[in-house]
Amino acid sequence: MSKTFERIKELVKKHEIKISDHGYNEIAEDGIFIKDIIADINNGIIVEDYPEYPKGPCVLVLEKGRDTRPIHVVWGIPKGASSPAVVVTAYRPNANMWTDNFTRRRI
Repeated sequence: MSKTFERIKELVKKHEIKISDHGYNEIAEDGIFIKDIIADINNGIIVEDYPEYPKGPCVLVLEKGRDTRPIHVVWGIPKGASSPAVVVTAYRPNANMWTDNFTRRRI
């Protein structure tokens, strides 16, 4: 269980969300809809948790779009703040770099 991810889900439920500039670029590049990311957050699977990240706690989550293709989303909360939930980036994971279920990096 990730405290960061639980807090992010609470913030998303309250519509306290921001998309980073980098996040907008990556989302557009991979043809991802922000509505899909928000809609699937409660089904998200934690891939990596970074509670002590220098810019604020963040978590890499596996979600799915409306087409059921996997999406990796890095959600964060700004350092020293309690809101908003920030989509730092989102992308379609490369199957060559991840295990079949997209939850572990290949070495």
